[in-house]
Amino acid sequence: MTAARTGPAQEGGALPVAGPAVVRRAAFRLIRLDGRAFTAIVLLNALAAGAGIAGPWLVGRIIDEVRGGAGPAAVDRLALAMLGFALAQLVLARYAGLLGHRFGERTLARIRERFADRVLALPVPVVERAGTGDLTTRGTTDVAAVGTTLRDAAPEVLIAGVQALFILVAVFVLDPVLGACGVLGLLSVWCATRWYLRRALTAYLAEGAANSVLAEQLAATAAGARTIEALGLERRRIAACRESIEKCRATRMRTLFLRTVLFPAVDISYLIPVAGVLLAGGALLRQETLSLGTVVAAALYLRQLEQPLDTILFRVEQMQSSGASFARVEGLGLVPGTPRAGAADPADDRIEVSGVRYAHDGGPDVLHGVDLVVRPGEQLAIVGPSGAGKTTLGRLLAGMDVPRTGSVTVGGVPVAGLDPGRLRRQIVLVTQEHHVFLGTLRDNLRIAAGSAADAELWAALDAVGAAWARELPGGLDTGLGPEGYRPDGASAQQLALARVVLADPHTLILDEATALLDPRTARHTERALAALLEGRTVIAIAHRLQTAHDADRVAVMEDGRITELGTHDDLVAAGGAYAALWHSWHGAGEPAR
Repeated sequence: MTAARTGPAQEGGALPVAGPAVVRRAAFRLIRLDGRAFTAIVLLNALAAGAGIAGPWLVGRIIDEVRGGAGPAAVDRLALAMLGFALAQLVLARYAGLLGHRFGERTLARIRERFADRVLALPVPVVERAGTGDLTTRGTTDVAAVGTTLRDAAPEVLIAGVQALFILVAVFVLDPVLGACGVLGLLSVWCATRWYLRRALTAYLAEGAANSVLAEQLAATAAGARTIEALGLERRRIAACRESIEKCRATRMRTLFLRTVLFPAVDISYLIPVAGVLLAGGALLRQETLSLGTVVAAALYLRQLEQPLDTILFRVEQMQSSGASFARVEGLGLVPGTPRAGAADPADDRIEVSGVRYAHDGGPDVLHGVDLVVRPGEQLAIVGPSGAGKTTLGRLLAGMDVPRTGSVTVGGVPVAGLDPGRLRRQIVLVTQEHHVFLGTLRDNLRIAAGSAADAELWAALDAVGAAWARELPGGLDTGLGPEGYRPDGASAQQLALARVVLADPHTLILDEATALLDPRTARHTERALAALLEGRTVIAIAHRLQTAHDADRVAVMEDGRITELGTHDDLVAAGGAYAALWHSWHGAGEPAR
């Protein structure tokens, strides 16, 4: 497949596209992993092509034999030989195609597995900046395009390429002058193909990027449909989607234009080498330097060349498209990962934030010199107005982002530097954004603990107050999703919290994780989690001050800084910002219980 010309650097938050060298290395790596099968495919195709070129030569021999006065027996022998070579070509080509399809399917499986591994290893900020549209397009449309090429186009192009090479060699063996005429006549095909290839890759990369933008626009519009309707943004979103659709249409019209130029030019060019050979052959025949059978065989060879060249040129469009897709798939490997701390293990569960500053995508700092120590087993509540930096601090504590300056450590080891598996065992972040996976209720819970027994699953559901689960007709075997039970927002939140109970992390960070529950259920759930996670560290980014009231300590954030830190009683007595918040909330009708 053709390599992309775009390098790894991309504008904004777009995921990178692999360059030519990276794509070539990836392609050679895939071939090496199944080298025996690839070698067998090449050899079988060569044998099939060798059997295929015998036909025109035998036709020429028949003509010369007839002109020389040979009888029917000689013609019959040559005709039987033609039939034998045709059958051999059929068997060899079919077996080569079978091996080619198997090779393609195995290689596609490796590409899918590698893509899945790379997606799971992507840093969360990279995914958030790129958006789901680009990643989804690469994992579906692009991978499918590569798979179709490996399964269908690549074996056909390989067979056609070997056949075309053998045919040209056969023409030169018949007569070098006729071979030279045929090659010169094919220059027009080469010129048309070169014109196409110089423009096609850029066009297909632009088409793939436009498809990603459109997918992102449609996904965002569908996900936020209720918000868009509530805010009266329908016309704006429709205009944005129409703009993306127009860009997709324009890029597709560009690739269509390239194809409408290439194919007619090639069809006309096929006649030139045949005409050249017949003219040159007629002149040489008049001089009696070669036989009529040789001229006829050379002309038949060049006519036979049309079929493999048609296959190559027909598939070159697909190869260009899939080459761009392969470059986009391999581009995930260019995303720099978060530096890991290697084999270093945290000495304990003490979390320290020292002099942390953080900015989003090169913008102004949103955290300004934050210092905080969270003791093992402590329940800490972080409160403050919207935009104060609470969620940003929570992401840093969970290792999802890396501070611009300063450090966030657990047991003396940078949190973001922990191995992903160790990080998930050490710290779990739960937000109000939850996902229900397709599958049964049991499958959704066992994501957090694959070996958990049914009794443990029910205990986790009961702990977070998910009484609805007991009412499901199939119990833990009930399917969730469009074809089964559809949990609402509160139920999905409880399902995510049940996973936390099963995961049993050392440190739990709750970023408004109970925001979709009613106040009484939310407080019950938080207390149940605290009881189950007794001895664990719990950091709650709270929007309800009752959570802060129950915590060991409260950190108040304003304008990206921790302005107050202490127990609930101490902060209320101090009469500062927290006291004002507490009295305002307490006076709103939600007394401490």
